[in-house]
Amino acid sequence: MTTKTVVSMVLVVLLLPMTAAAQKKGSIELRSISEVEVATTNAKGEKEVKRVDAAASKVIPGDVVIFTTQYANVDKKPAENVVIINPVSEHVVYVENSAEGPGMKIEFSVDQGKRYAAPDKLVKTDAKGVSRRAAAREYTHIRWTLGKPLAPGGKGSVSFRARVK
Repeated sequence: MTTKTVVSMVLVVLLLPMTAAAQKKGSIELRSISEVEVATTNAKGEKEVKRVDAAASKVIPGDVVIFTTQYANVDKKPAENVVIINPVSEHVVYVENSAEGPGMKIEFSVDQGKRYAAPDKLVKTDAKGVSRRAAAREYTHIRWTLGKPLAPGGKGSVSFRARVK
């Protein structure tokens, strides 16, 4: 019998500094980071793009925030069926095709996390009963499912970008 490890990260407060607080649920330890990319010029006059803590930046509507969840198996046995779920805050809009997670199956929800599917399978139905493919801007949650057990000490990260409303 296998156990299912489900990890939900609630990123409701857009700029809450989460880099210092790790969360633990079962054998998986989590660390959430929200960053923005800032363009600078180095000493050689070359343009560089650096990521900085979103809470320490002046984030305004239209800016893109990068939400990253780092995960690690802190147990002495493999963690099976690892699932990470991130709500998309009501204050931001998911940036299409921005979700990443090596070795992860990535699915989305448009109904507050009740059902998940690949983008081409997500459907919205209007008040008149007319169905259409859901747009990325309508995503309410993102779910990453690790395709294999996470070894003791194993770690990785998942991320997505969202534009501030």
